[in-house]
Amino acid sequence: MPTDRRLLPANGRVAATWLDGHVTSDRFVEGTPARVARPVLDLCAAPEDARARQMLRGEAVTVYETREGWCFVQRACDGYVGYVSQDALGTGEPPTHRVATPATHLYPAPDMKRRELAWLSFGSQLRVVSASGDFYELDDGSFVPRPHLRPINRPFRDPVTVAQLHFGVPYLWGGNSTAGIDCSGLVQAALLAAGLDCPGDSDQQAATLGALLAEDAPLRRGDLLFWKGHVAMAVDGEILIHANAHHMGVAYEPVAEAVERIAAAGDGPVTARRRL
Repeated sequence: MPTDRRLLPANGRVAATWLDGHVTSDRFVEGTPARVARPVLDLCAAPEDARARQMLRGEAVTVYETREGWCFVQRACDGYVGYVSQDALGTGEPPTHRVATPATHLYPAPDMKRRELAWLSFGSQLRVVSASGDFYELDDGSFVPRPHLRPINRPFRDPVTVAQLHFGVPYLWGGNSTAGIDCSGLVQAALLAAGLDCPGDSDQQAATLGALLAEDAPLRRGDLLFWKGHVAMAVDGEILIHANAHHMGVAYEPVAEAVERIAAAGDGPVTARRRL
């Protein structure tokens, strides 16, 4: 049973059924499946609280409580719990495709000259029901350019390639989209797109991902470097890519320079290196 509150679907009033006997709660419930209906949705630690993480359209959640316009949910992909706006959730069949380019748009018709309905980030999950020329039609009647989607059952082969698709995305604390992303959000986006499990925050990633590397082991593409509160991904033995507040975006940086800069800023040394 998880002891990390970020992964524990219990808030005192309600808890997941499988927690019965392990936590104190007024009620124990199975929960109801739902999916994110907005392009990007903040997941908050408490109603009206600051953003903890974000979710993208089509992501699956389990709803354990709905109260005063807020839903207490658990995210399917990593188990993260929190609160989201009730009107931001919907239902539907499982998605068939994900957005595989930095971003795309929804259109009311298979015509790129029509005014778009919405912007969608890389990683958004959609259900395709038919094809119309250069567009896919979705289950809600909207259309997406066919080159922008990739079947869910065809993950990327290289997480670093996915991270590089995010180059230049602005830094956003708790962000998980190409409108704004943070260090752990970038790593999670890269790994999930490659079909690999990945928790949401950098401390969780440092504790669970891959195998530890010795301090003097040469870095390889895809290796992860951790600091207290930060994570970066190696592009090769000398360059890393990371979302960071110094550049206020996703940037490339020589490993040696990053290590020196971060230490000089008072954020300490590398705490772990891990190989996926």
